[in-house]
Amino acid sequence: MTVNGAAPDVAPIVARERIGLVIAAALLVAGLVFVGAVLPAEYGIDPIGTGRLLGLTPLGDLQKQMSAFETTRAGDAPTAQTIVAADRKFAEETRTFTLEPRGFIEYKYRLDKGQALFFSWAASAAVSVEFHAEPDGAPAGFAETYEKKSGVTSASGTLTAPFSGIHGWYWENTTDAPVTVTLSSAGFYRLAYEFRKEQPAITKTFQ
Repeated sequence: MTVNGAAPDVAPIVARERIGLVIAAALLVAGLVFVGAVLPAEYGIDPIGTGRLLGLTPLGDLQKQMSAFETTRAGDAPTAQTIVAADRKFAEETRTFTLEPRGFIEYKYRLDKGQALFFSWAASAAVSVEFHAEPDGAPAGFAETYEKKSGVTSASGTLTAPFSGIHGWYWENTTDAPVTVTLSSAGFYRLAYEFRKEQPAITKTFQ
């Protein structure tokens, strides 16, 4: 068909069609790459099996594991500082206490918040023990219990003080014979307190 005797210009129409075909082809290729390579490698999803054939599925599994690890790590992030500075020298000691029949002893260390206490104790016979603390500023008689057991002869571990105060043990001899308790400890404590029934408290200072 002619307009005023002149042939129509079809070049723009053909050019637009070619551009459309090129775009469609590019989108198709991108889609195939996404489904066949990106999904298996990044997300462990392999709908057409190319990830398995190309060995990409393990990468996706690794990504899932890493994502799960990071999520767990974020949920379990420590509330205490990784490094806690100390304004005193590292201290350590070994003490042996004799518990009279039906008697008890309390022994506690003064620790600032975040400071660690390493300990190991052993008794010559089974005792009842309570591992607890008295926070600074708490009402008289208040104690925060960490652990309470009966019929035990030893324990070892590490305490990171959740608050400033005195932290330690109450050992009770429930037998009719004397029992000895030997405690070894180390940490950045500066004071230790020994409490016995109807006796004044004994304070020990560490440099």
